[in-house]
Amino acid sequence: MNKTEAHCFNRWASVISSAFIALLVSVLATTTTLAALPGEDSDTWSLRKEVGDIRVYTMKQSDSSFQAFKAEALIDAPIEAIMAVMQNPASCIEWLLNCTESYAIGKGNFHQRYAYSVNDLPWPVTDRDYVISISTRGDKASGEIIMEMSAVPEMRAVISNRVRVELSNTKYRFVPENGKTRMTWLQHTDPKGALPGWLVNSLLVDIPASSLEELGRVAAKERYQGFRLIYDENGQLVDVRQASSN
Repeated sequence: MNKTEAHCFNRWASVISSAFIALLVSVLATTTTLAALPGEDSDTWSLRKEVGDIRVYTMKQSDSSFQAFKAEALIDAPIEAIMAVMQNPASCIEWLLNCTESYAIGKGNFHQRYAYSVNDLPWPVTDRDYVISISTRGDKASGEIIMEMSAVPEMRAVISNRVRVELSNTKYRFVPENGKTRMTWLQHTDPKGALPGWLVNSLLVDIPASSLEELGRVAAKERYQGFRLIYDENGQLVDVRQASSN
């Protein structure tokens, strides 16, 4: 590879990395179902990267040139702080690089809510935006909390200077572990547009590793301390509130 080719490769690498970093608000196309995600325990996952307590795996998809990934991490923050971050509609800006705009939209509640966000990409690539439905459930007995995200692109009119992402499938699993949080992140995304699959796949493992490291740092901030998980009489999670709240 000569210097000109290397320069072009590095420029594309920067663009693709940016396209995938803002994944808190990843979306699911209307032609896809959450069941399409590969199983967490499938023996076809290939370990691609291991950094500290973070491991990232990838898997080829028969109907897509873009691979799925699975990231596992033990985050040094209690699950209450992690969930305080995750329920904040603006937290995308804090822990997902290049997420420059994020806020709640529409009507919703703790279990089912909606959000809009923007992923700022370097010129000449057009910024991507996301309109998503976020589903959250948790069980007191197991301590496990699940978040799943799906696209509702028709919920907002398309903005002319942004590309609406329509094809992505994401699942987060959180489990408390001795004051820390065990997190599993499953994702398969098509960023839409002229982004080559081989290059995206070569960069894919760095995205969740970087994001999970940042999530731990953000969860340690003062504004995310003092939260508690609220369960109903059946032991099902109904809210995340500051300890001083009723």
